[in-house]
Amino acid sequence: MSQYLSFVLFAAVVAIAPGPDTFLTLRNTVMGGRGRGLWTTFGICSAGATQGVLAALGLGAIIARAEPVFQAIRWAGVAYLTYLGFLALRAAVRGHGMNWEATGLAPRSPWRSFRQGFLCNITNPKVLAFNLAVLPQFAGADTGMAGLLAYALTLTLVGLVVLLAVVAGASRARTVLQGRRAQRTIEGGTGVVMLGFAAVLAGDD
Repeated sequence: MSQYLSFVLFAAVVAIAPGPDTFLTLRNTVMGGRGRGLWTTFGICSAGATQGVLAALGLGAIIARAEPVFQAIRWAGVAYLTYLGFLALRAAVRGHGMNWEATGLAPRSPWRSFRQGFLCNITNPKVLAFNLAVLPQFAGADTGMAGLLAYALTLTLVGLVVLLAVVAGASRARTVLQGRRAQRTIEGGTGVVMLGFAAVLAGDD
Protein backbone atom coordinates (compact mmCIF):
# COMPACT_ATOMS: atom_id res chain seq x y z
CA MET A 1 0.00 0.00 0.00
CA SER A 2 2.82 2.41 0.88
CA GLN A 3 4.35 1.83 -2.54
CA TYR A 4 1.06 2.65 -4.22
CA LEU A 5 0.66 5.83 -2.15
CA SER A 6 4.17 6.84 -3.17
CA PHE A 7 3.14 6.36 -6.77
CA VAL A 8 0.04 8.53 -6.27
CA LEU A 9 2.19 11.29 -4.78
CA PHE A 10 4.66 11.01 -7.64
CA ALA A 11 1.82 11.09 -10.19
CA ALA A 12 0.44 14.24 -8.55
CA VAL A 13 3.79 16.02 -8.83
CA VAL A 14 4.06 15.04 -12.50
CA ALA A 15 0.48 16.08 -13.26
CA ILE A 16 0.93 19.52 -11.69
CA ALA A 17 3.91 20.28 -13.95
CA PRO A 18 2.46 22.31 -16.86
CA GLY A 19 2.56 20.80 -20.34
CA PRO A 20 0.68 21.06 -23.64
CA ASP A 21 -2.40 19.40 -22.14
CA THR A 22 -2.57 21.93 -19.32
CA PHE A 23 -2.20 24.94 -21.57
CA LEU A 24 -4.76 23.66 -24.07
CA THR A 25 -7.27 23.05 -21.27
CA LEU A 26 -6.58 26.46 -19.76
CA ARG A 27 -6.94 28.23 -23.08
CA ASN A 28 -10.12 26.47 -24.16
CA THR A 29 -11.75 27.11 -20.79
CA VAL A 30 -10.93 30.82 -20.74
CA MET A 31 -11.91 31.34 -24.36
CA GLY A 32 -14.84 28.95 -24.63
CA GLY A 33 -16.18 28.41 -21.14
CA ARG A 34 -16.31 25.65 -18.58
CA GLY A 35 -18.00 23.17 -20.92
CA ARG A 36 -15.24 23.45 -23.54
CA GLY A 37 -12.62 22.97 -20.87
CA LEU A 38 -14.33 19.88 -19.50
CA TRP A 39 -14.66 18.24 -22.91
CA THR A 40 -11.01 19.04 -23.64
CA THR A 41 -10.09 17.42 -20.33
CA PHE A 42 -12.13 14.30 -21.11
CA GLY A 43 -10.36 13.98 -24.46
CA ILE A 44 -6.94 14.32 -22.86
CA CYS A 45 -7.69 11.75 -20.16
CA SER A 46 -9.18 9.30 -22.66
CA ALA A 47 -5.95 9.43 -24.63
CA GLY A 48 -3.89 9.16 -21.45
CA ALA A 49 -5.85 6.09 -20.38
CA THR A 50 -5.36 4.56 -23.82
CA GLN A 51 -1.60 5.03 -23.62
CA GLY A 52 -1.53 3.73 -20.06
CA VAL A 53 -3.43 0.57 -21.00
CA LEU A 54 -1.14 0.00 -23.98
CA ALA A 55 1.88 0.29 -21.71
CA ALA A 56 0.38 -2.10 -19.15
CA LEU A 57 -0.45 -4.65 -21.84
CA GLY A 58 3.08 -4.49 -23.20
CA LEU A 59 2.02 -3.07 -26.56
CA GLY A 60 3.58 0.26 -25.66
CA ALA A 61 7.02 -1.32 -25.45
CA ILE A 62 6.56 -2.81 -28.91
CA ILE A 63 5.57 0.58 -30.31
CA ALA A 64 8.47 2.30 -28.59
CA ARG A 65 10.95 -0.22 -29.99
CA ALA A 66 9.51 0.10 -33.49
CA GLU A 67 11.49 3.20 -34.42
CA PRO A 68 9.49 4.15 -37.54
CA VAL A 69 6.21 3.98 -35.61
CA PHE A 70 7.57 5.90 -32.64
CA GLN A 71 9.03 8.58 -34.90
CA ALA A 72 5.75 8.87 -36.81
CA ILE A 73 3.93 9.51 -33.52
CA ARG A 74 6.55 12.05 -32.49
CA TRP A 75 6.35 14.04 -35.71
CA ALA A 76 2.56 13.88 -35.65
CA GLY A 77 2.80 15.47 -32.21
CA VAL A 78 5.16 18.15 -33.50
CA ALA A 79 2.81 18.91 -36.39
CA TYR A 80 -0.27 19.12 -34.18
CA LEU A 81 1.34 21.36 -31.55
CA THR A 82 2.63 23.59 -34.35
CA TYR A 83 -0.87 23.74 -35.80
CA LEU A 84 -2.39 24.75 -32.46
CA GLY A 85 0.34 27.34 -31.95
CA PHE A 86 -0.21 28.82 -35.41
CA LEU A 87 -3.97 29.12 -34.89
CA ALA A 88 -3.49 30.82 -31.53
CA LEU A 89 -0.97 33.31 -32.88
CA ARG A 90 -3.19 34.05 -35.87
CA ALA A 91 -6.08 34.75 -33.52
CA ALA A 92 -3.87 37.05 -31.43
CA VAL A 93 -2.78 39.03 -34.50
CA ARG A 94 -6.29 39.33 -35.89
CA GLY A 95 -7.69 40.23 -32.49
CA HIS A 96 -10.99 38.36 -32.55
CA GLY A 97 -11.72 39.35 -28.97
CA MET A 98 -14.56 37.28 -27.57
CA ASN A 99 -15.48 35.90 -30.99
CA TRP A 100 -13.58 32.76 -30.05
CA GLU A 101 -15.43 30.58 -32.55
CA ALA A 102 -13.80 32.52 -35.39
CA THR A 103 -10.28 31.68 -34.25
CA GLY A 104 -10.42 28.05 -35.33
CA LEU A 105 -8.61 26.99 -32.14
CA ALA A 106 -11.56 26.89 -29.75
CA PRO A 107 -13.93 24.30 -31.22
CA ARG A 108 -17.66 24.91 -31.63
CA SER A 109 -18.90 21.57 -30.37
CA PRO A 110 -18.17 19.21 -27.46
CA TRP A 111 -16.85 16.61 -29.90
CA ARG A 112 -14.31 19.03 -31.35
CA SER A 113 -13.16 19.99 -27.87
CA PHE A 114 -12.81 16.30 -27.01
CA ARG A 115 -10.92 15.66 -30.25
CA GLN A 116 -8.48 18.49 -29.60
CA GLY A 117 -7.67 17.13 -26.16
CA PHE A 118 -7.39 13.55 -27.39
CA LEU A 119 -5.07 14.44 -30.27
CA CYS A 120 -2.91 16.70 -28.09
CA ASN A 121 -2.22 13.79 -25.73
CA ILE A 122 -2.21 10.77 -28.03
CA THR A 123 0.33 12.34 -30.41
CA ASN A 124 2.73 13.02 -27.54
CA PRO A 125 5.08 10.00 -27.40
CA LYS A 126 6.48 11.25 -24.10
CA VAL A 127 3.29 10.09 -22.39
CA LEU A 128 3.77 6.52 -23.59
CA ALA A 129 7.51 6.62 -22.84
CA PHE A 130 6.76 7.94 -19.35
CA ASN A 131 4.35 5.08 -18.65
CA LEU A 132 6.90 2.54 -19.85
CA ALA A 133 9.67 4.05 -17.73
CA VAL A 134 7.72 4.72 -14.52
CA LEU A 135 5.36 1.77 -14.10
CA PRO A 136 8.15 -0.82 -13.65
CA GLN A 137 9.75 1.38 -10.98
CA PHE A 138 6.70 1.13 -8.72
CA ALA A 139 5.13 -2.16 -9.76
CA GLY A 140 7.02 -5.18 -8.48
CA ALA A 141 8.05 -8.14 -10.58
CA ASP A 142 5.10 -10.11 -9.20
CA THR A 143 2.55 -7.45 -10.12
CA GLY A 144 -0.12 -8.93 -12.35
CA MET A 145 -1.93 -7.37 -15.27
CA ALA A 146 -4.67 -6.01 -13.01
CA GLY A 147 -2.06 -4.27 -10.86
CA LEU A 148 -0.30 -2.71 -13.85
CA LEU A 149 -3.62 -1.46 -15.19
CA ALA A 150 -4.43 0.01 -11.77
CA TYR A 151 -1.16 1.95 -11.74
CA ALA A 152 -1.63 3.15 -15.31
CA LEU A 153 -5.21 4.29 -14.76
CA THR A 154 -4.28 5.93 -11.45
CA LEU A 155 -1.89 8.15 -13.38
CA THR A 156 -4.77 9.17 -15.65
CA LEU A 157 -7.13 9.72 -12.71
CA VAL A 158 -4.66 11.99 -10.94
CA GLY A 159 -4.19 13.93 -14.16
CA LEU A 160 -7.98 14.26 -14.44
CA VAL A 161 -8.21 15.76 -10.95
CA VAL A 162 -5.50 18.30 -11.75
CA LEU A 163 -7.10 19.30 -15.07
CA LEU A 164 -10.51 19.66 -13.41
CA ALA A 165 -8.88 22.08 -10.98
CA VAL A 166 -7.44 23.99 -13.94
CA VAL A 167 -10.90 24.19 -15.51
CA ALA A 168 -12.43 25.42 -12.25
CA GLY A 169 -9.79 28.11 -11.81
CA ALA A 170 -9.91 29.21 -15.44
CA SER A 171 -13.70 29.42 -15.32
CA ARG A 172 -13.52 31.87 -12.45
CA ALA A 173 -10.75 33.87 -14.10
CA ARG A 174 -12.78 34.08 -17.30
CA THR A 175 -15.04 36.72 -15.79
CA VAL A 176 -12.12 39.16 -15.56
CA LEU A 177 -10.57 38.22 -18.90
CA GLN A 178 -13.31 39.47 -21.19
CA GLY A 179 -11.35 42.38 -22.66
CA ARG A 180 -9.92 42.36 -26.16
CA ARG A 181 -6.37 42.93 -24.93
CA ALA A 182 -6.59 40.10 -22.42
CA GLN A 183 -7.95 37.76 -25.08
CA ARG A 184 -5.15 38.59 -27.50
CA THR A 185 -2.58 38.12 -24.75
CA ILE A 186 -3.97 34.68 -23.94
CA GLU A 187 -3.95 33.68 -27.60
CA GLY A 188 -0.42 34.96 -28.13
CA GLY A 189 0.87 33.27 -24.99
CA THR A 190 -0.76 29.99 -25.93
CA GLY A 191 0.72 30.16 -29.42
CA VAL A 192 4.24 30.78 -28.16
CA VAL A 193 3.98 27.99 -25.58
CA MET A 194 2.62 25.46 -28.07
CA LEU A 195 5.33 26.27 -30.59
CA GLY A 196 7.89 25.93 -27.81
CA PHE A 197 6.64 22.47 -26.89
CA ALA A 198 6.68 21.52 -30.58
CA ALA A 199 10.31 22.65 -30.87
CA VAL A 200 11.33 20.65 -27.80
CA LEU A 201 9.56 17.55 -29.08
CA ALA A 202 11.16 17.94 -32.51
CA GLY A 203 14.60 18.25 -30.93
CA ASP A 204 14.31 15.06 -28.89
CA ASP A 205 16.44 12.18 -30.06
